[in-house]
Amino acid sequence: MDHKTQPIVTRFAPSPTGFMHIGGVRTALFAYLFARKNNGTFILRIEDTDKSREVTGSIEHIQESLKWIGIDWDYGPTNPGKYGSCLQSDRLDIYKSYALKLIEKGLAYPDPYTAAEMTTFRELADTEKRPFLYRNHRPTEFGEWDGTEPLRFKVPEIKRYTWQDQVRGELTAGEEMLDDFIIMKSDGYPTYNFAHIVDDLEMEVTHVMRGEEFISSMPKFLSLYDALEIPYPIFVTLPPIMGPDGKKKLSKRDGAKDLLEYKNDGYLPEAMRNFLALIGWNPGGEQEIFPSNESDKSLFDAFSLEKIQRSGGACNEEKLRWMNRQYLETQSIDFQNQYLLEAIPDSIKSLSQYSDEKLLKMRPIIFERIHNKVEIRAAAEAGEYDYAFSTPKYETEILKWKNDDSVSSAVPRLEKALEILSEADFDSTDTIKLALWPYAEEVGKGELLWPLRTALSGRTQSPDPFNIAYIIGKEETISRIKTACDKIRG
Repeated sequence: MDHKTQPIVTRFAPSPTGFMHIGGVRTALFAYLFARKNNGTFILRIEDTDKSREVTGSIEHIQESLKWIGIDWDYGPTNPGKYGSCLQSDRLDIYKSYALKLIEKGLAYPDPYTAAEMTTFRELADTEKRPFLYRNHRPTEFGEWDGTEPLRFKVPEIKRYTWQDQVRGELTAGEEMLDDFIIMKSDGYPTYNFAHIVDDLEMEVTHVMRGEEFISSMPKFLSLYDALEIPYPIFVTLPPIMGPDGKKKLSKRDGAKDLLEYKNDGYLPEAMRNFLALIGWNPGGEQEIFPSNESDKSLFDAFSLEKIQRSGGACNEEKLRWMNRQYLETQSIDFQNQYLLEAIPDSIKSLSQYSDEKLLKMRPIIFERIHNKVEIRAAAEAGEYDYAFSTPKYETEILKWKNDDSVSSAVPRLEKALEILSEADFDSTDTIKLALWPYAEEVGKGELLWPLRTALSGRTQSPDPFNIAYIIGKEETISRIKTACDKIRG
């Protein structure tokens, strides 16, 4: 295979087991970026040969996940092309034909042993304190394979293998990794060790990208490539995604989530794609944000295999939060408004003074602090937005400014604010501020703004009174100031 002249073909080949780990999505992303940068072909192939582990709906889930993050494919489960079906369960005749080729070459044979005999062999190896190797029990004579027995690959040569990896350089593994492994199961389905090699050949895959957990199996794969007399593709071992502490691989136990959970949490697909690309790949330079609509700075142009790192990269959700905020800030007001409406919980919508109009007036304030929908929901559930949608209840003492002798000192200032605001224009935060600011400078900013803000919000921590007044409107603003004065007077 001349990789210099052959068109680039990459693939992502997940099993439909119901969970899209971000490690798998990162593999898909790297394969996709490399293919697109080189005007190549990207294939989504579903490895559904282990029916005992298959979860109903997983194939659709995989496709939805990849589409959400912006990964499309040239051939896949719903759009097979020149290579045939991209579901391995539809390709059984192809695997069988290659199995028969190995049988003809004397390099595959039906497994003659029962489960009880295999257990005896393993127990003997344990007793003798040696690793169990099936090849030590390889039968001297082989019967005909009728397709109902497991078919084993007969390793033609027990030797040390050395191979080149695009990221790791020269790798090597010894004879202990070679054994007569099963290539076809008794149910007629191929094993992963066999099927992926056949499919990669049939689909003309030039670059195989996968995690480091497959390195130990490489001698098996290479032995099978040699037996079938097919050239090796280019191997690209991707670095592991580590937990937040960078010390061990990220797992469900460490909080790893299904990709679409990030969608539900309000992460934008552009941010998620950008974040995953930078785990184990370093483009060099200072750029961290790669907007997909700027071709001169896009991930497609920046991506290269040479900049994939050997060492693992941490899955730092603080970085993801920051990155999501960068993308949120660039979105249109219409987008941000819709985002907010989707994020706000029903507990807020059930408040007596709630309206979408009021909520959308809060958007600039809310977006100053949040990074995702989870934080919007948490703030709402904590009551941080209640002031906009219900008359606040509070202790009178919070109206007292720190320089005042008593809370009653605030009354004349609140009454003056009431007078000013009764005549003010409430078209925007700025017009309200413009009306109040001269008086605030006259009596002292804290002296006016503290009692005014707490009267409007009922909280010691809240947005400034100009924003609150604009959000709740003129009528409610005047009502709350009057209520505060009445509370103080007792």
